[in-house]
Amino acid sequence: MNIYFSGIGGVGIGPLAEIAFDAGYLVTGSDLEETLTTQELRARGITINIGQDGTFLQAQQDKQTIDWFIYTSALPQTHPELVLARKLGIKTAKRDELLSFIINDKKLKLIAIAGTHGKTTTTGMMVWAFQKLGIPVSYSVGTTLSFGSSGKFNKNSEYFVYECDEFDRNFLHFKPYLSLITSVDYDHPDTYPTEQEYLDAFSQFAAQSEKLFCWDDQHSELFSNLPQTTILNSRNINQELKIVGEHNRRNATLVQKALTVLNITESTDSILSQFTGIGRRFERLADNLFSDYGHHPAEIAATLQLASELSKDIVLVYQPHQNTRQHAIKDQYTNQFELANKIYWLPTYLSAGNREDPSLAILTPSDLTKNITNRDHIQEAELNDDLWDNIQKARAENKLVLCMGAGSIDNWLRSKIKN
Repeated sequence: MNIYFSGIGGVGIGPLAEIAFDAGYLVTGSDLEETLTTQELRARGITINIGQDGTFLQAQQDKQTIDWFIYTSALPQTHPELVLARKLGIKTAKRDELLSFIINDKKLKLIAIAGTHGKTTTTGMMVWAFQKLGIPVSYSVGTTLSFGSSGKFNKNSEYFVYECDEFDRNFLHFKPYLSLITSVDYDHPDTYPTEQEYLDAFSQFAAQSEKLFCWDDQHSELFSNLPQTTILNSRNINQELKIVGEHNRRNATLVQKALTVLNITESTDSILSQFTGIGRRFERLADNLFSDYGHHPAEIAATLQLASELSKDIVLVYQPHQNTRQHAIKDQYTNQFELANKIYWLPTYLSAGNREDPSLAILTPSDLTKNITNRDHIQEAELNDDLWDNIQKARAENKLVLCMGAGSIDNWLRSKIKN
C-alpha cells in the first residue's frame, strides 16, 4: 500500500509516517520546510519533497498509484495537495483513520489512553513499563519521550499503546481492546460546542472499548452501566510509588491495573517510580525552572500540587490557550492557583487556522482572573525581557518557577535559556 503524508515533518504526522514505514507500507511525503523530522525520515530511505504546490504529489501518483493521502486538521481545505488528491480520487484521511487501519491490518490489540487530562503522561508510563519489562510494544504518543521516539512499530508486538485524543473526535475511529480514561472535563469547544456533545463522545468511545478502566471522578456515571467498566477510587491509588505528584501516582496506578488485565503480573512499583517523564509535562529545563503544557484549570491545580511537593515557594507564569477555549472555561478559574505565591498572567495565546471563533471578544487577563481567590498574587505580564528578569531573580532566590501553557511560552523559554 502506498501512503502519502502531507506535512510529514510535523510532530503528529512524522511519527505516524515512521510507524507506517516500519509496518511495511510504501511511504512518501512533503512539507513546506526542512525539519529535524524530515531529515531523520529521509535518512531512513523515505522520499520527501520540500514544497507543496502539488507537483511532487502528481509525480508520485504517476509513478505508482497512491492509496491514501494523510493530512492534519491544520491543513486548510484549499491546500493545493489536498485539492489535487481529491481531484485524483485518492482516499484522503486524517492521521487517526490511518492508524486505526494499521492496527487492524497488523492484528494488534489496541490499548487506548484517553481523557481530558493526563493521557500523555499515562501513555508514556505504559510504554515505559512495557520496555522495562522487555515486552515488545508498538506505540504512538503526542510528545517527545526521553527514552525513545514518539512513535514506533515493532513487528513482534502484540499490543499497540496509543494516546487517543478526543480533539476533532479522533478517538471515535478506534475500537480498543483495553481503554484507560484518565479524566473527563469539558474541553475543545471548537470541536464540541456544548458540554453534552463532549460527554456523549466519551460515552461512545467507552462503548466501543472491550474493557475499560476509569476513576470515580465527575462524569464516571457515563461508564458505570457498561459491563466492561472497572471504576477505581482514591483507595486504589498506590501510594507506595515513589513518584512526585498525586495525579502522577493516579496515572501510574491506572497503568498497573491495566497490566494485570493483560496478565502481566511482574511488580512494576520500582519500574514506574523510575519513570523519566515526557516532554512538556513538568519538564525541568534548568535549575528551578520547569515547563508544562497544562492550560486547563484542573491541570493547573494538579501541576501546582506536584510542584508543592518540591517547593513551598512557587512562581507561576501562565499563558492561557485559545480565546475560544477561554470563553468556555473562564468561570472555572477560581481556587486552582492557591499554591502559587506569585502569578504572572500572560495574554491569551491565539490559535492559528480555523480554531478561533472570530465573533468572540478577546478576553483580557482582567476578564479571566476576576474570580481567582488569590488574585492579589497576580501580576499581568508579557513575554519580554522584564518577565525573563523576574524569572531569573526568582530562580536565584531558590524559588521554583513553573511556566504553563500550550502556546508560545515553551519555545520562548527555551530560546532564553539557549541565549
